Order: sequence, then structure tokens, then C-alpha cells
Amino acid sequence: MRSLITARLPATGPRPRSFSRPVTAIANISPIPISSTSTRHRHRLSSSSSRSTISASNTSTPTPTLSTPCPDPPASCSHPPGIRSPPEAHTMEIPMPAPPPAEAVLARAFRNIDLEGHDLPPSPTPSSPRNGKKYALATELVYTEHGDQYNSSSMPIYQTATFKQTSADGAGAEYDYTRSGNPTRSHLERHLAKITASSRCLVVSSGMAALDVISRLLRPGDEVITGDDLYGGTNRLLKYLATHGDIVVHHIDTTAPETSLPPLLTKDRRIKLVLLESPTNPLIKICDIPRISAMVHETHPDAIIAVDNTMLSPYLQTPLTLGADIVYESGTKYLSGHHDLMAGVICTNSSSLAEKLYFTINASGCALSPFDSWLLLRGVKTLSVRIEKQQSSAQQIAHFLEDTCGFKVRYPGLKSHPQYKLHNSMARGAGAVLSFETGDVATSEKVVEATRLWAISVSFGCVNSLISMPCMMSHASIDKETRKKRELPEDLIRLCVGIEDVDDLIDDLQTALVKANAVQVTVDGICPKKPGDAPSVFTADAEKRLAEQRIEQGGEGEAA
Repeated sequence: MRSLITARLPATGPRPRSFSRPVTAIANISPIPISSTSTRHRHRLSSSSSRSTISASNTSTPTPTLSTPCPDPPASCSHPPGIRSPPEAHTMEIPMPAPPPAEAVLARAFRNIDLEGHDLPPSPTPSSPRNGKKYALATELVYTEHGDQYNSSSMPIYQTATFKQTSADGAGAEYDYTRSGNPTRSHLERHLAKITASSRCLVVSSGMAALDVISRLLRPGDEVITGDDLYGGTNRLLKYLATHGDIVVHHIDTTAPETSLPPLLTKDRRIKLVLLESPTNPLIKICDIPRISAMVHETHPDAIIAVDNTMLSPYLQTPLTLGADIVYESGTKYLSGHHDLMAGVICTNSSSLAEKLYFTINASGCALSPFDSWLLLRGVKTLSVRIEKQQSSAQQIAHFLEDTCGFKVRYPGLKSHPQYKLHNSMARGAGAVLSFETGDVATSEKVVEATRLWAISVSFGCVNSLISMPCMMSHASIDKETRKKRELPEDLIRLCVGIEDVDDLIDDLQTALVKANAVQVTVDGICPKKPGDAPSVFTADAEKRLAEQRIEQGGEGEAA
């Protein structure tokens, strides 16, 4: 059976824009793609009578033909005399080429299926090259094929709340309300899905909004397993759920799953969610994601393993390939990189989980705005160059604090880290967040306040370097007794390394350490303090010696 495609054109009035080309070119019209992601995102297959329509039916006609208005209707008119027939009734048959193979039709009809077979959200442009070539992640971060009608170099911002419909019931339109879907956000989601090794990615208004959406999967009586070193906001939300939502939360040492997990994985427990961070914030602990996932799924196959990947970003770690069911992170941090927007990202390879998460986002209205989506898309493009620079500087700063200053430094890039090998087996780098202890709270406060280039601020992942004391800022919501129980040092200083010159950062940090008497000053520079050493006094002579030392090392050496 062959297809007969009939295109009816208006006999009067302006010619429809979509048929402005010669009639012989109409035969090459590709089938209209159909999105299969959800019922609210359907491409329209037909339009009102004022527009051109394309219909298909099965027929035994030997040769496919195209029917179009006859150029000379009176000469071929077969209607009875005196009866005026509508001009559109007079048609002529134009031979058409045979239809393409069924495989080609299907390939064009389901363009939302990416190269890996994932059914992704609708988007005005694909996120992967059509030729199927795989590029390095640094290239994938930047490259997307563009289908904008004006060939714009940057993805346009669809800064609109609503979209006009073509029918009274609004059925079949791809977008209707930005809370439910927006082309700019859809393009960002598809791009993030590509770089996170996921089939579906959703973006929301903040990292905590992402966790809140995930927590809506829980029901009263469900149990959550999580670590004993968590971001303060995560701990606060879990505490609220335990107090008001009848959710049971278990905090364990995720670095020792063989001893901490078995007591909680009995058949009588309702383990629904396992929430992991690796590295943790701020103690930089590493958990064995593949091992924990395997242990949990063995006894509770329906349990969800969710990993907060904010500390590393998808450039350095992809937890979905390590056994996680959901990966989420704060797009405010590394993905954005400039601290000029708030965003949260949720990724999964489960279509059922994706639909549940999307329902909550659509119902609660926490999806990311078009402008913030555009900003985040821009930030993602520079992710690799930023992290490479930040990570390189963090490694040098960690060695300076450990080797020169003698502090206890927590950074997975140091071989002294207890989970150094485990981290390298899962991640492609150590990241740019580290923490160290001075041994005294007052000393740590002085160090933090004496820096100049290191801004005192919460958060991380920014191009600017940041310094803070977690117990007084980001983790202050955790009460002191709980912090002590979880062995969170009150004197802990967290450094979030930016893209500044590393020598300037070390110089600024060194000056602050000397001012705070956190290190011993000698004629040769600084060295670790030993028990019983008299406090160093930051005199003009000491400042002069440091300046001279910096000049000898090739720097200008401005003393703070």
C-alpha cells in the first residue's frame, strides 16, 4: 500500500507562509515530529481551516501524487452548467517521488530520541550533533547544534509567561505556560542531561528546591539513610521532615558502610531514600557510592539512591554511572560559576522517577525561570576551564597548608587523605574545596578576618576565592552538641578556591596566617608552630622579612 498526500491550498487570499516555495518542493516536506515525553507536549498534526493541512490515508494508487489547484479550472470543469463550483475543487495531479523507507520516517518522527535512545524533553534545538560523533566532555559542555530561525549564536531567551494557542482547547501545543515548560529551560535541561549521563534532567529555582522536590517522593513512615557530615541546609530540611512529616532519618558514617549499613537494611524497615554526599561538606569525607548502592538495592530494590554532586559537578564525577538513581546539585555553585543566579539540577535515568519529579515541579511552580536558565546555560559552557584552573590552584594551596604550615588539611587530592584511592576510583579530579584546622577557634577567626583576596562568604564554586568557618556560617543551623557528636571541629576553616593567580592567593593566606599567629615566623619565612613555641608577633620587621622573601621569589610582594 502506498500513501497519497493531499495538500489543499486556499484559492484566494495571501499564500500561507509555509507553502511560499514552488509547489514542486512540497513533495519533500518531512513528517512532523511527534514528542512522546508527555501528553501536554504534542506537536499539532493539523490546524484550523485558515491554514494549510496535510492528511495521509492508505490507498492503492499505483503512483503517489500531489493534488494542487488547477491553473485553468473552467476548461476542465465537469460540474453541471449554471452551478458555480468552489475554485479549490479543481485540482491537478503532480507525480511525487516514492515515500522514504519506514525507518527514515520513524527517525524523523521521533527526533526527541537522542543518540543514546533517551526520550528527552522537547527542545527547539538538539543537544548532540546529528552525526553521532562523541566528543570530549570539555567540548560537549560548549557545543550544541542550533536550530534558531535567525541562526543566533546563543540560545534565545523566551522571556514569556504564556504561549499563544491555535485552538480553543489548547490541545496539541508544545508549550502553553512557562511554569510547565519553556523552550530556553528545555534546551538547558537537554544539554545538562547530555553532560550528566542522564536521560532526563530537570532544573529548579535552587539546590535546596531540588532536594525538596526529591523529598516529595517520601510518605509518612518512610525511612531515610544519610551521612553524619551534611550541608547545613540539607540537615535542616531532613530535621523538618522528621519533626513534621513523620519521616525517620538515620545519620551514619558513610565512609564505613560495611559496619554502619547492615543494621538498617533489615527487611522490616521501610528504607525509601539513601542520601549521599561525596565529598562531604565540609569534612571532605568520601563514600563508596557503588558499594553503598549495591548493598541497599540488594535488600531494598525500590529504595532510591540520591547523590548530591555539588562539590564536584558533572565535569569531575557522574554518580549515575556509579549506581545512583538520582543525582542533584546546586547549579548556583560550579555550574553557574559566577554566583549571579540560584538554581538546582535533578538528573535521573528512570522515566517513572522523572515523571514524578516533573509533576511536583509543575504543581509547585519551582521550575527555573527563562532568564536564569539562559544564565546557567552560559555558565556551563565555561565549566571545564574554570574547574581545571581552580583544581590546580587548590592542589598547590593544600600542599602549602600541609607541608609548609603543618596544618591538618582535608582534601582528596592529597595522598594523606584516608580515602584518596577510593576517591580517584570514582572521580576525575579532587575539586577545589578544602578545609583545614588551626587548633584554636580564636586563631581561625583571626585568619578568616585577616584575608584580603579571600572573601568571607558561604557557598563555593565561584570564580572568586571564598573563606569561611562552617560552624559559624553554613553549618550554624546544626546545634553545637550535634556538631560535637559528629566530630565537626569548631576551628575548621573552609577554603573555596577561585580562578585568581595561585601565588597571590597563597601570599594573601600566608599574610593572614602570620597576622593571626597561626604559624611561626623565622628569618627564612614561616614554618609550623610547635608545642611550647612563643606566639609570633606580627611586627614591622616580620612584615618586612615576608615582603623581601616574596621579592626574592619573583613577586612584587605587597604586604597586607
